Amino acid sequence: MTLVILFLVNVLNFYDRFTLGAVGESIRRDFHLNDAQLGGLTTAFTILYALAGWPLGRMADTRNRKTILVWGIAVWSGLTALGGFAGSYLTLLLTRVGVGIGEAACAPAATSWIGDATPPARRTRALAIFMMAVPIGGMLSFAINGPATQAFGWRVTLAFAAIPAMALIPAVLWLREPRTAGSHVMGSPSEQDPRQLARLPIFWWISVSGAVVNFALYSFSAFFAIFLIRYHHMTIGSAGLWGGIGSGIAGIAGALGAGALGDRVSRDHAGTRMRLAAVASLVAAPLMLAAISLPSGAIAGAITLMMLGYGLLQTYYGLVYAAMHDAVGPALRGTAMGAYFVVQYLGGAAWGPLVTGRLSDHFAQTARAGGASAETARAIGLHQAIYVVPALALVLAGVLWVGANASMLPAKLKRG
Repeated sequence: MTLVILFLVNVLNFYDRFTLGAVGESIRRDFHLNDAQLGGLTTAFTILYALAGWPLGRMADTRNRKTILVWGIAVWSGLTALGGFAGSYLTLLLTRVGVGIGEAACAPAATSWIGDATPPARRTRALAIFMMAVPIGGMLSFAINGPATQAFGWRVTLAFAAIPAMALIPAVLWLREPRTAGSHVMGSPSEQDPRQLARLPIFWWISVSGAVVNFALYSFSAFFAIFLIRYHHMTIGSAGLWGGIGSGIAGIAGALGAGALGDRVSRDHAGTRMRLAAVASLVAAPLMLAAISLPSGAIAGAITLMMLGYGLLQTYYGLVYAAMHDAVGPALRGTAMGAYFVVQYLGGAAWGPLVTGRLSDHFAQTARAGGASAETARAIGLHQAIYVVPALALVLAGVLWVGANASMLPAKLKRG
């Protein structure tokens, strides 16, 4: 039951997070934004998410994780709703910053909780189930909020997006933490010293991989529905619905596959799990490249191929998060995840939508100079910019494969 409730918390975490991607084209038109400004909303969210991740990770190892989660849910859902009342781009930007701080409470506390409550032999499956919330939250957000935006506008959609998370707070309060929670771990002071993480090469490789995968996936989440609208001429509702359903099915399949394979690995848990993730990323790259290369109007092929690649990239979370927990003992799991989030978000996710948006604006200006109309130029620009996603899938495969060789860990950090 604990895993189910924490999974639902994470679903609604990503539901609120991806809402901006579902309503983004309407916000752009309403506030007359360019794609860099639109991507900047996600960048501001992600920077604060990352900065809050480290202290909240430390708190997850030393304080009551239930309290951390409840306050996080209240903050992120309340500010999501408040965004619907924003009268300017700056006001909306500030609400997204607050949402980032609230959502930063979820992953360190919840993954640390799961790591304490789950034996190593079942850890990949448990964490894969927890991270299945990414595609499910995205699926629900796009499939619900895209049509809702078309019917009622983005302001109403944001205001109501917060309700499900607030309703989950009583369930979180009902949970009991495992006795091996970070604040109760029996270990020497050296085992609880965060500086131990800096001595683990595999921690740094995993963190770099997180920066790469989230640069790609945040760019995907911010712009794929918009790409379908502009380049393939879908409506906002249809792009949200089919993009959401496709990403949900593919992501669930990827997460289940990661759980099934990851718990059957050899004794070198961390290294083998990372190699599996590397192979999945390597296969994802050409599928996504083919999806983007299809001509305008080839909607079914574009969505199918892109989602196959997306599903393979989603195996990353269950496999690599489990590798992190293999490498770090209970006394530092929350801290390790918090530090990992700082690196992955400040090093990658924060800049994915912004850089992709800037590339889109650059290519659109070039197309405009060549005589294309404004809307046609925007479609051309985003079509060219989104090639960054399959390119980074190749980079990710290389980082994971090299990092897997750093899986020989000091025994004193591999407890639990």
